[in-house]
Amino acid sequence: MLAVTRYRVSEAEAAAFLTRARAALAILAERPGWRTGHIGRAVDDPSLWVFATEWADVGSYRRALSSYEVKMSAMAPLSQAIDEPTAFELLTTSDSSARAADAGTVGRCSRAHVVPAAMS
Repeated sequence: MLAVTRYRVSEAEAAAFLTRARAALAILAERPGWRTGHIGRAVDDPSLWVFATEWADVGSYRRALSSYEVKMSAMAPLSQAIDEPTAFELLTTSDSSARAADAGTVGRCSRAHVVPAAMS
């Protein structure tokens, strides 16, 4: 399960936002079902930020958000997200660790993992 939240952050608030987002990511990473997480900023629009996390399943994600630790530490920055759908079912995943060192210059990795519909 993939959770993606986007944010509009002014240049003046960027450093403070990044600090809060990193702290939220660290708190979420301690929760059961956590897989990975990322914080990013749009290359073409530096005021647009993304906070993406991957979870074992939607139940793990929802339990993480309802935990006391997350409510006390991570919900403040997460609650500032742009109001749009945030939870996504993963249908296909490509593992970049299977790529050769020069894959970015010679071609794409063909190894992909497809999640059967019955597992969602």
